[in-house]
Amino acid sequence: MDTHLTRTSRWIADELLGGRPASRAGTADLHVTEARATDGDDRLVAEYRRLRRAVFCREQGLFADSAAADLDDHDTDPRAVVLLAHDGAGELLGGVRLGPAAPDGPDIGWWTGSRLVVAPGARSRAGARVGAALVRAACARAETAGALRFDADVQTRNAALFTRLGWEQVRHTEVAGVAHLRMRWPITRVRALATATKAPLGALLGALGPAGFVGDDGAPVPGTDLVACCDAIVPAMVERDPEWAGWAGVLVNVNDLAAMGATPIGLLDALGARDASFAHRVLSGVRAAADAYGVPLLGGHTQLDVPAALSLTALGRTPHPVPGGGGRPGHRVRLTTDLGGGWRPGYGGRQWDSTTTRSRAELSAMVGAIGPAAAHRPAAAKDVSMAGIAGTLGMLAEASGTGALLDVAAVPRPDGASVGDWFTCFPGFGLLTADAPGAPAPQAGPAVSAVCGELVDGAGVRLRWPDGELTDAAPDPVTGMGPAGVAR
Repeated sequence: MDTHLTRTSRWIADELLGGRPASRAGTADLHVTEARATDGDDRLVAEYRRLRRAVFCREQGLFADSAAADLDDHDTDPRAVVLLAHDGAGELLGGVRLGPAAPDGPDIGWWTGSRLVVAPGARSRAGARVGAALVRAACARAETAGALRFDADVQTRNAALFTRLGWEQVRHTEVAGVAHLRMRWPITRVRALATATKAPLGALLGALGPAGFVGDDGAPVPGTDLVACCDAIVPAMVERDPEWAGWAGVLVNVNDLAAMGATPIGLLDALGARDASFAHRVLSGVRAAADAYGVPLLGGHTQLDVPAALSLTALGRTPHPVPGGGGRPGHRVRLTTDLGGGWRPGYGGRQWDSTTTRSRAELSAMVGAIGPAAAHRPAAAKDVSMAGIAGTLGMLAEASGTGALLDVAAVPRPDGASVGDWFTCFPGFGLLTADAPGAPAPQAGPAVSAVCGELVDGAGVRLRWPDGELTDAAPDPVTGMGPAGVAR
């Protein structure tokens, strides 16, 4: 058998055998660096623009032969970047441009890549594979920027390269009168989160919960107007940030009651800690949050000389709990959320802290948004959980026996968060509701509220973009627990 080793595989083989290969002429190392697309004074950016002219204008004839012929609004967008491939000596080998799809609009998590170019002398350079390296780097860069959709219009002769790299064909299109293919990089961030946090539930729990409340955030206690919720904090978070873990333990349970339309009346905690000093730190966070929300800590259990662990049980009251599975096709989806605050230190992109700076009156208004005293209560509700906005909507849709569309541009979002981060983080307060068209918004104090989607026939969650395109988001099913069986 004849085995051919690429430059990379030779390097790996030699490393395993104890030595690096000597450099060979014409196989200089490939480096990819980033610059602002607007920075024409940067040497490599200037060279990249000249290379674009040489290839797109002179070689391919896509544009007239002038210095600015292939420039467009993306070149003047301060958010756009260019990734520049060069060798160890600084010689430019190629480049690609990427940034928000609308240069004159907000960044809604839809990015495009364009102007991918490889220098003629680098196309056959041994071991370089400049084009593939730039495409891979562009995909990673777009996802780092929080993009949930990444498109490129690719010349048909180059489509095979993108297909080999995992891109999907969308449709035929034209650029400068030349046939292209619209291709899309599959970003699975939302799906991966929902799968990691919720997929095991169906097999573990089955259809757990009272009829009409299967898979809900809390459980109505039979024969009473009580609702009980129970949530735990990840042990690693308790160890790392005990005061915040205590606060968050109250927060997530009170939010569960809020989603059920119940008024909180008390909390119980179960704490494991390595010593009394550490237990005090966790309990100080629990007490601070309980006081902020005005919910009494009734008791619980504390165990010392054990690994860190924290869970809380919350009790609330309502004569008419709001089910998570009460939606039906045609209902509008609304997100009510608090955009104040910022990323919790040490949890950037994952946990948004809007609650620690709020007053008791503000927190009570949010918790009571669809509570017993609310002027209107929606057909279905769930608080945004570890599965993020799209994943939680998938849970509401699954319990309702429907699918869902989420309008990306209509989702309320704070200025300090990318779309990718906001759709997959745990917000301080986030309430998803489903109701008939025209239903009033919850009155939630400092929180904002906006219709941003709808329940539809089918299953799963798809993101709907301003150009009408749909992309898959949350899987079907999210939990596997099935419809809640709410009477219609």
